[in-house]
Amino acid sequence: MTTSGFQPVQAVELARAFEEEGVDYLFIGKSAAILLGYPFVTQDVDVFADRTPENGRRIVRALTRIGFALTADAEQAILAGKDFVQIQTGPFDLDIIFAPDGIPSFAAAKSRALLLEGFRIANLRDIIASKRASGREKDLLDLEYLERFRQEYEKLHPTPLRSAADLAARRFPAP
Repeated sequence: MTTSGFQPVQAVELARAFEEEGVDYLFIGKSAAILLGYPFVTQDVDVFADRTPENGRRIVRALTRIGFALTADAEQAILAGKDFVQIQTGPFDLDIIFAPDGIPSFAAAKSRALLLEGFRIANLRDIIASKRASGREKDLLDLEYLERFRQEYEKLHPTPLRSAADLAARRFPAP
């Protein structure tokens, strides 16, 4: 049974399971922007995962643990690192993306990613580049608002956050 849209509790549940299984991933898309404070909604959770056989096995274990009933086809697609795997047989809708448009590699995106409150989040510039490169009408409609959000976010956070300790240091600077 799926929910009617993305809820942060879904991200917490997924992040916890992925961490426990050692999955190498980033939240991406509008769900990632929402974790950074983007004031819009989305219907699913999007993750960008490293395309390795072991990472695929870890993803399958993590998803099974949190209640996804993976079909044989979905499991095989994850293990093979298919570019895009859409899963609607779990507690929420999930898109696993191994090759998002507009991002040259997982390693490149990971080097620019944010770690915030336990969430591994793709950089807003990568999220925007991916949506722009997809060419899908619904993604293109989001671009103006995402770009405005990125500009405001970067004004408030000129140095990328890498950990909860970074966030705490910004909120409560040492005397």
